[in-house]
Amino acid sequence: MAGYLTTHVLDTARGCPAEGLKITLFALDEAGRVPLAEMVTNADGRTDSPILPVERFRTGKFELVFAAGDYLRASGQGAAEPLFLDEIPIRFGMNDAEAHCHVPLLLSPYGYSTYRGS
Repeated sequence: MAGYLTTHVLDTARGCPAEGLKITLFALDEAGRVPLAEMVTNADGRTDSPILPVERFRTGKFELVFAAGDYLRASGQGAAEPLFLDEIPIRFGMNDAEAHCHVPLLLSPYGYSTYRGS
């Protein structure tokens, strides 16, 4: 099976999926930072389809940018401007053309974490 990339966002402050959060995927290569996809999370905090599907999958270096500030403001968690967290970039590499790579974000107004999921 060919590889693909998925992501999701959980709002750890409210204990629920982060619905309506914009995510942008970039490839990082000789050309610089090249936009590949932009999606918004659904009610489950996931994108409706892989952010990098099988037919477009490739190995290399990538960056997911999560529009956390917009989400936090919209969900009533925005404090005084500027917010502590606004855009959250996560840079990572994928080196297995056959693997499903999952990069989730656990988010609160003052912190976040990520990991290589399955």
